[in-house]
Amino acid sequence: MPPVSAPVNPTTYQLSEIDVALAAIRFDANGLVPAIAQQHDTGEVLMMAWMDRNAVVETMRTGRVCYWSRSRQAPWRKGDTSGHIQILHDLRIDCDGDTLLVLVDQTGVACHTGRHNCFFWAVREGALDTIAPIVVDMNKTGKD
Repeated sequence: MPPVSAPVNPTTYQLSEIDVALAAIRFDANGLVPAIAQQHDTGEVLMMAWMDRNAVVETMRTGRVCYWSRSRQAPWRKGDTSGHIQILHDLRIDCDGDTLLVLVDQTGVACHTGRHNCFFWAVREGALDTIAPIVVDMNKTGKD
């Protein structure tokens, strides 16, 4: 599935709305909060990643989903290298303020393995089974 052009109207928020969200989020001791990305119109859970305060602000301000890469120790805007971007549809905060649900419009694949989502292993008949195919060669598009 090759990347396609992004929707024209991402959801963005005003600074006052961003401040309200930040006040409600309980970041952990490392300054991070888990963020679950879900396709807004189908409900498919795509991936889980981490956001720091700046990633939340960047996501809400621009409508392009940004995460914090723990391995790189740097911001990571989904799709900057691969073209498989996530456009923000809605950002939700759970009841405890310690997990985010990021409703997105996913362009291309969400997983760095080239699968549509990151949840492609399942236990079947006592063994771990791969239940989703690779649909994009990420070596050709770049990994996020």
